[in-house]
Amino acid sequence: MLNKQTDKVYITRLSKFLPNEPVTNERMEDFLGMVDGVPSKAKPLILRNNRIKTRYYAIDENGNSTHSNAALTAEAIRGLFGKGFSASDIDLLACGTTSPDQLLPSHAAMVHGELLDKPVEIVSMAGSCCSGMHAMRYAYMSVLSGERKNAVCTGSEKLSTWMLARNFKSEPDIKARIGDKPIVAFEKDFLRWMLSDGAGAALLNPEPAKDGVSLRIDWIESASFANEMETCMYAGGEKLDGGGFRGWREFDAEEIKEKTLFSLRQDVGLLGENIVPKGTAYFMEIIKRRGFDVGRLNWFLPHLSSEYFRQRIADELVRFGIDIPQEKWFTNLTRLGNVGAASIYFMLEELFHSGRLEKGHTILCMIPESARFSYVYALLTVV
Repeated sequence: MLNKQTDKVYITRLSKFLPNEPVTNERMEDFLGMVDGVPSKAKPLILRNNRIKTRYYAIDENGNSTHSNAALTAEAIRGLFGKGFSASDIDLLACGTTSPDQLLPSHAAMVHGELLDKPVEIVSMAGSCCSGMHAMRYAYMSVLSGERKNAVCTGSEKLSTWMLARNFKSEPDIKARIGDKPIVAFEKDFLRWMLSDGAGAALLNPEPAKDGVSLRIDWIESASFANEMETCMYAGGEKLDGGGFRGWREFDAEEIKEKTLFSLRQDVGLLGENIVPKGTAYFMEIIKRRGFDVGRLNWFLPHLSSEYFRQRIADELVRFGIDIPQEKWFTNLTRLGNVGAASIYFMLEELFHSGRLEKGHTILCMIPESARFSYVYALLTVV
């Protein structure tokens, strides 16, 4: 028998898992290694622009894994347990990640195997930064429809092993260009000095928690602009002249190694020109369609890949007549790094447990994804 259809869904619990100890800027190459044994000349300039001070890696100083992505995710979910809720109560498991441990089986299947001792519906969301919120939207719709009595959704990343020096060849020295125009640093070397590991999880229910605060999901909006935008961030293939793309299966084994096809790359020009204006234009469409008053916001949680984009987002919003004061912005990029699909969970989890939320507060989440330009916006209300 289906559960009764509801008109509201609530985030009642949030948890995160960060592996090992925080890694400072000075110790990054102790873990990731040096390409050709030479310290990166671009690293200090990239860190100056992204302003990240610490991050977490699921590897040791020899580059050996301490946790898989599935294990990170399972640990985050375990943080939801207690006070009448356990693994056996999970009715749906929805997982999003950029960096699954394998091509097949799916990431959610591997998390299921790590965590549960019963059959359960699972769904795996692929992609990049938006995948964690795509998992939340699926969970939200499943509970809203009455198909599931509750749902656990996650966002997680195991990106450190992609960033190991053994996966990179020597790159041209871009130090001079970075100093004049920071956006050009958004290449493979940029990604090495900002990405990190971890997992976040949320429990969704049709009723708010009996104790403490809950977050009512008012709406989650998502759109891809791949119909008009080329590939921008990618791994497992090569971008072609003219904007086409050739996947790894079209290369032989030697070419895959020679071209380092499984390193993470970014089309920096495309990113800089489009990620902020495209996302802001979509936000304006949502505002108009939903009749949403941005002035009543209490909290703005933007997923920033780098602090480089903070002022650019603020300026673009002002261009459309929207001013969200910086005291309403809540981020933790500088302490946790860019953790892709997990980053929005980390912001929500920290704010949720901060004691700063009051009933009636509204929270706007913004998640851009540069892979081929997708965006998620979500509005939550504290109850």
